Amino acid sequence: MSRPVLFDFFATWCGPCRMQTPIIEELAKKMGETVEIRKVDVDQEMELAGKYGIRVVPTLIIEKDGKVVQSLEGVTDAATLEKLLTPLVG
Repeated sequence: MSRPVLFDFFATWCGPCRMQTPIIEELAKKMGETVEIRKVDVDQEMELAGKYGIRVVPTLIIEKDGKVVQSLEGVTDAATLEKLLTPLVG
């Protein structure tokens, strides 16, 4: 069974993105290997950002088995992310 993937689309110049980073790090510690977390700098990875239609940073995309399950724009708290990811694990 594949793990869900959490894409964190961010930009280095983005203030809210800097607020999102410690939330993602906390989530990574809590959920460990059950979730794959990929940080994506939209200025470096424009093609990938385009593929997912990213217009706002931060944007979090949750994918399972290659399909987008959830897309969240703006800063999202760890409890919300955990609630969305837990059913997708295992």
